[in-house]
Amino acid sequence: MAVTEGGGARLKKPSWNDPRLLVGVLLVLASTAGVVSLVAAADRTIEAFAASEPIAVGEKLTPEKLHRVNVRLGDVEGNYLTPEAGLSQGLVAIQRIGKDQLLPRESFGQPDALARKPVAVTVDEALPPQAVAGSRVDVWVALPDNRNGFSEPSLLLRGAEIAQLTPGSNALGAQRSTVVMVLVPDGQMPKLLGAQANKARISVVWNPGGSGQ
Repeated sequence: MAVTEGGGARLKKPSWNDPRLLVGVLLVLASTAGVVSLVAAADRTIEAFAASEPIAVGEKLTPEKLHRVNVRLGDVEGNYLTPEAGLSQGLVAIQRIGKDQLLPRESFGQPDALARKPVAVTVDEALPPQAVAGSRVDVWVALPDNRNGFSEPSLLLRGAEIAQLTPGSNALGAQRSTVVMVLVPDGQMPKLLGAQANKARISVVWNPGGSGQ
């Protein structure tokens, strides 16, 4: 520090050889580089698979059912199916995927990983508009009795997920029934198949709570 004739202190201009100045410059450069890297990472897009059409539980995953989209996934990139990673052979959906949705890896597996399997249930009564693929319904059955009628209905499946709906028809071709594909756990399968084999009357009721079995 230089001293003037009047006794006051005069600051010395910093020199490029001053270690403190060099350290400050390096810190600024490092901070700037870090910000640029973060912005670049946040702005990075990748190609991921999305469903070209709804994919029902148990349905096999094929390239024809997919299209590619550019998305920003960041740290969760590894949780989704991407063209870069490729598709494993024989994958089936274990959770329903809607049209244009990305494909989470946990929603697909080998067929033996399916804990629920679709069973066709034909119902004659009209279904509410809320009963669509992906919604939940209760399945009630009434077994035949000894008087050519049916016994009191009992709840067989609570909150079963609908995999698919298909309009049915009677012998004359007029639409009267609906084929509802419901996802049934293996443990409940014998009861439902037994009811169908015994020609029980099966009714499907929309479950707004969506609770499972």
